[in-house]
Amino acid sequence: MIDFSNIVSTTDRYNFHSHTQFCDGRADMAVMAEAAVKSGMLHWGFSPHSPVPIESSCNMPMDDVAPYVEEVQRLKTVFGSRISLYTSMEIDYLGDDWGPSHSYFDTVPLDYRIGSVHFLPCGDGYVDVDGRFDSFKIKMERFFDNDIRHVVETFYRQSVDMVEAGGFDIIGHFDKIGHNASMFAPGIEDEVWYGKCVDRLVDAIIKSGVAVEINTKVWEGERRIFPSFRYLPRLVESGVTIVVNSDAHYPDKVDAGREEVIKRFVKKIDNYNN
Repeated sequence: MIDFSNIVSTTDRYNFHSHTQFCDGRADMAVMAEAAVKSGMLHWGFSPHSPVPIESSCNMPMDDVAPYVEEVQRLKTVFGSRISLYTSMEIDYLGDDWGPSHSYFDTVPLDYRIGSVHFLPCGDGYVDVDGRFDSFKIKMERFFDNDIRHVVETFYRQSVDMVEAGGFDIIGHFDKIGHNASMFAPGIEDEVWYGKCVDRLVDAIIKSGVAVEINTKVWEGERRIFPSFRYLPRLVESGVTIVVNSDAHYPDKVDAGREEVIKRFVKKIDNYNN
């Protein structure tokens, strides 16, 4: 088990969330690792989207799990002491039958697990609500009758259920639904019911002791992080371990947004503690 609290307290040159050729990443693992080394990273985690028992072009098939694990081991030899490389997965929670706590993941030698919600139940299947807004808008009409409150409440209910089920070490971008939801219904994140949804999730996170990811993937373009700055005070005051990840899909994004966000985050911690 990785001691994330120790790593983040001694260095900011880490990134535990990245995607490569084994899922929807845009470069192979060796290229990404080389880019991480060149950027000065000391710790780097590979975290492909896990296998899921549904059709998904973004998730790795089970047949690729063994080659993926083998490639991490090979790269550890290639890069040696230049960087610490870790084997992980971003595991999708689909309900009681599939998620980070599923026994399948006990058979994979992972250094840590990221738990995330990308799919929401719809009829007899699941719909990915994590993509670009133009796709999200189409799915809202096609699958959810444009009921954004239902989508948001379902996302946070799934997230709470995932946290309570356990089996993972870091919760990924835990309020990411707010990005598309706020474009679909501007101001929705300021509504009382929305805040209560997030509060219930934060309560569960604090109780569980799981680490929280600050995801900087869209910071440079959208000036937004996941979770939003507004939720940081409770997390910090509760002593939750927080890691700052770029969710890199491209080699030139290995550190995207992290430096600026860390500076702002550290400043806010100082403000909270004063």
